[in-house]
Amino acid sequence: MPPEQRDVMRQTPWGEMTYLEYKHRVELDRGSYEKIAQHAADRGLQWFASPWDVPSVEFLEDLGVVTHKIASASVTDKELLRALAETGKPIILSTGMSTLEQVDEAVEILGTDKLVILHATSTYPLPPEETNLRVIETLRARYGVPIGYSGHERGLQISIAAVALGAVAVERHITLDRTMWGSDHASSLEPQGLQHLVRDIRILEQAMGDGVKRVMPGEVAPMQRLRRVTD
Repeated sequence: MPPEQRDVMRQTPWGEMTYLEYKHRVELDRGSYEKIAQHAADRGLQWFASPWDVPSVEFLEDLGVVTHKIASASVTDKELLRALAETGKPIILSTGMSTLEQVDEAVEILGTDKLVILHATSTYPLPPEETNLRVIETLRARYGVPIGYSGHERGLQISIAAVALGAVAVERHITLDRTMWGSDHASSLEPQGLQHLVRDIRILEQAMGDGVKRVMPGEVAPMQRLRRVTD
């Protein structure tokens, strides 16, 4: 935590306290992570987390995560990046709050063999005019790795558009109630919203096609009825 932030007073559900006290209050212990791991395993899901320091990398490695996610706030933490690179596991790198030069330095440390980069804008909630989805194309051309999208916007449209632009992964926050206290809830999806997002992405994947122009099976009968002149 930045030193100048530690003693900043915050209003919380537990009363007024320093930012550092608040962070300790919301931390999960090892038992909580073990419950998460078991909950995911029971449902055939893989789980992972974003370590914010080297001891957390060791903690997650001991729990056997399949990959590591680098939060946008950690793009410039070279000590952390080196520790993650040494795990040899796939890395998902969010790029909010970052310049291309900072991303360049991170990619140089991480390598590109097992890297997925997520375009992100770290505004909560994210207004459409700050999304800049065309950066997905910029990152793909610059680094030659799979590019995804980490979204903090309200609604589904922008995340779906990211997939249309070639995003291979979509990260969204999920909550049980978007009106709950906390900075992330307003930019999160409730369970039904997440279900709709997955549904719409799957439909879009089918709709994108292969780019080859041809007569589709469903067009044959209308063509026979409507076209007066044929080749």
